[in-house]
Amino acid sequence: MTVERTENPRAQIGVTGLAVMGSNIARNFARHGHTVALHNRSVAKTDALLEAHGDDGDFVRTETIEEFVAALQKPRRVLIMVKAGAATDAVIEELANAMEPGDIIIDGGNALYTDTIRREAALRERGLHFVGAGISGGEEGALNGPSIMPGGPTESYEALGPLLESISAHVDGTPCCTHIGPDGSGHFVKMVHNGIEYADMQLIGEAYNLLRDALGYDATTIADVFSEWNTGTLESYLIEITADVLRQTDATTGKPLVDVIVDAAEQKGTGRWTVKSALDLGVPVTGIAEAVFARALSGSRTQRAAARGLASGALGDKPADATQFTEDIRRALYASKIVAYAQGFDQIAAGSAEYGWNVDRAALATIWRGGCIIRAQFLNRIKEAYDADPQLPSLILAPYFREAIEAGIDSWRRVVATATMLGIPVPAFASSLSYYDGLRAERLPAALTQGQRDFFGAHTYERIDADGKFHTLWSGDRSEIRA
Repeated sequence: MTVERTENPRAQIGVTGLAVMGSNIARNFARHGHTVALHNRSVAKTDALLEAHGDDGDFVRTETIEEFVAALQKPRRVLIMVKAGAATDAVIEELANAMEPGDIIIDGGNALYTDTIRREAALRERGLHFVGAGISGGEEGALNGPSIMPGGPTESYEALGPLLESISAHVDGTPCCTHIGPDGSGHFVKMVHNGIEYADMQLIGEAYNLLRDALGYDATTIADVFSEWNTGTLESYLIEITADVLRQTDATTGKPLVDVIVDAAEQKGTGRWTVKSALDLGVPVTGIAEAVFARALSGSRTQRAAARGLASGALGDKPADATQFTEDIRRALYASKIVAYAQGFDQIAAGSAEYGWNVDRAALATIWRGGCIIRAQFLNRIKEAYDADPQLPSLILAPYFREAIEAGIDSWRRVVATATMLGIPVPAFASSLSYYDGLRAERLPAALTQGQRDFFGAHTYERIDADGKFHTLWSGDRSEIRA
């Protein structure tokens, strides 16, 4: 270990913001042979990191921003790991005032992509490079290899890319890091990644709820089910940790820990950002939206308490064949998961087109195979689908996924119907099935909607047998005219 205060510019990368994520990623850089300059507003955090983990590699201890910047080789590369919003802007401004043209500032937090677009444009005018880098994998990933999604100028990636790729997770020798595209593209795809994560977790929660309430399985039995599922097509990080959580026993009560945790899920906001963005882009992300709303409903504790005892109506019988229904749930979970990813990748395509980013969806599937929270076996299948057809209209149309849904459609319908008859909420399962049915429908009730819009607002409509726009004179003789 080498720890010193110096103005000799020998650090290849600097990290400011040494909470758990920042500390772990700084240690990751050091473990991979990079000299890392450390900075934190509270110097005590810098010293605590060095005291506990200084032997991880070569660090440069600094106290001021000026000392921090002076310790970095040119072009200077600084990774910011602070809270999104005003705190990030303050650190960026302080760094920018101390840096020189050609230097690179990287925001590794969960920033809103429109903020990243604004920041990149402002720093570009000052001759600085700004990179919004989505980083997924949590504390463990930050230390041992995350999935990294950097946006920003192409030339900045030439200087920064090798460092980020070295510390990222690797799958089959391929780093889980690639240049996503210009300005806010990196934070945009990380936002959608988090939205997919919301949907994935909600679907797993609904599967757990069905196994518990429809079949009466206890937590240990459900853990065994998830462990079995993790050996097949559902193999993923989230399925794996679900089994671990379900097996955990509470030390105080001796009950399964899951049974003593309050059933109110919190959220940091990235799921809401995903849904808001999808609304602006006109992309239906029903599974992700239902997952966000389900968390909001779970947190409406006063309303839920007041609503207990409301009528359920006549409920149906529980499934007679537990083995078959367990398999039905597995198939429904897989089909719904496909829909969630399909919707997320649709949103990425729409955002890429809107902002001119030219995001490679196959490359995203490649870097999400390791390190990140949504890493899963079937991301290899997604990569194959977009490699075969980069312009694929929907992931659901790729042969593998089409066949997977066709194999599970009957189970999917049985699960949603049974849950409805038992009064068990399955918003993500149900909305995903409805999305699929809407996508494949030959004709939707939108024709009536458009007729209504024309009636009260003269919004016009198109005909199936003629080109152009038309309007019916609803307040007159109800004849039709060309608009």
